[in-house]
Parts: sequence; structure tokens; C-alpha cells
Amino acid sequence: MLRIAICDDIPEQLAEIAILVNEYIASNTAEAVLHQYTNSDALLSASKMIRYHIYILDIVMPMMSGIEIGKEIRRLDRDAQIIYASTESSFALEAFIANPINYLLKPVDKIKFFETLDLAISKVNADDERIITLKTKEGLCVLELTSIIFCEYIKHKTQYTLLSGEILTTLSSKESFSKHIEPLLLDARFIQPHISFVVNMNRIESFTKGGFKMRGGVMIPISAKQYSVIRDAYMDYLLSREGYL
Repeated sequence: MLRIAICDDIPEQLAEIAILVNEYIASNTAEAVLHQYTNSDALLSASKMIRYHIYILDIVMPMMSGIEIGKEIRRLDRDAQIIYASTESSFALEAFIANPINYLLKPVDKIKFFETLDLAISKVNADDERIITLKTKEGLCVLELTSIIFCEYIKHKTQYTLLSGEILTTLSSKESFSKHIEPLLLDARFIQPHISFVVNMNRIESFTKGGFKMRGGVMIPISAKQYSVIRDAYMDYLLSREGYL
């Protein structure tokens, strides 16, 4: 299901954008959920728990501008599609630091807005969210891969750290870690920097010779023997996400 978030501190303008989005959803018979926010804190808090495919942001807002929100969203999710809708044209060039798909002026032209949504949706795949199924002591648990920050192998169990802050641990198994993580490594977002860890490269906050600093602050080590291979693979991934490869 497509997930869309709108953030605008002016309720009337927020409502106008929401009406257009709902009209688009209805006319295209799309399966989508729309969430509305009037401040940056609420949006960014929610984005840590919910993966939105499309963000529609105002520019001039208190506490944090739409540009700053866009930069934070881009840090958390390189694949999200960002659309700016503003009464101010002067921020258009500056806004592109967040790599938005378009910058629209209010009052938003419906045709241009719908065309922008068409383009944004063409770049996301909301219906093919990859999942894995884990056996835990509570029973079977289905995880979307995008919800995983990293996983760690500990005494025949695999521990998953999730975006929500939750930690899931599988039942003890005779299956090797390398076998267990095969579904993860088939996804281009995941890499194994160490014999006991697999990380989601979309959730890496920084990278040093000492390892990857993940979302939430946890440092994941990189095997010294594999350092150059892991470094190159991560840099290639970053370049591919920005469209350079």
C-alpha cells in the first residue's frame, strides 16, 4: 500500500493539498493511506516508525523549514519521493539539496500536481515490499526488509534491530548464519560487513574505518580483511542510489 505524508503548518493549505491527494487516489483507484501533519516534530517522529513512500512538504514553517525536513528525510530514507509545495519561489534552488522530485508553487495547479504524483509513484514500488518470516518464541513474525536496521548472530540465534526500536530474536537454530541471511543479501540494500552482522545500507548514518554507525547510534564493525571490499560496495551503493551508476 502506498503511504503518503503531507506537512504544512497552515491548516487551510494542508487541507487543500489533502483534497487534491484524495482526488488523485480516487481517480486512479490507488490503494493508499494519507497522513497529515502540521509540524515537523510530529512528521519526523512518525517517519521513524512508518516508511512513507511520498512526502509533500511546505517550505516556510516554524521550528524547522521544509528544506531541513527534506534533508532529514533524505538521511533516513534515500528512496523516498519528496515534493515541495510552497508560496515562495525563492527557495526552489536551495530546496534541491534534498533531491525533491518537483517544486510546485501554491496555489497548486491540479494538472501539474497529478503529473508529479504520477512520476513519484512510478519511482516507488509500494506493492512489492520484500518480507522475511522469522520464528520467535512468540510465534511466526513477518518483517518488511525496510524495517530492519541490522541483524546480529548471537549463540545460534539472530537478533534483529528494527526502526521502531523493537528487537526481535529468532529461536535457536542449527541453521548457519550465512544460510539464514541469504534472503537479506539477495536485496541490494543489505551487506555483510562482519561474520556476525548484516546491515541495511539505507540505515547507515556514517562510515569510518572503525565501522558503520547505524540509525540509533550502534556501531557495526567491519572485518579488517574485507574492509576495502565493503567500502567499495557501500560507495557503489550510494552512487547507484543517487543515479550515478
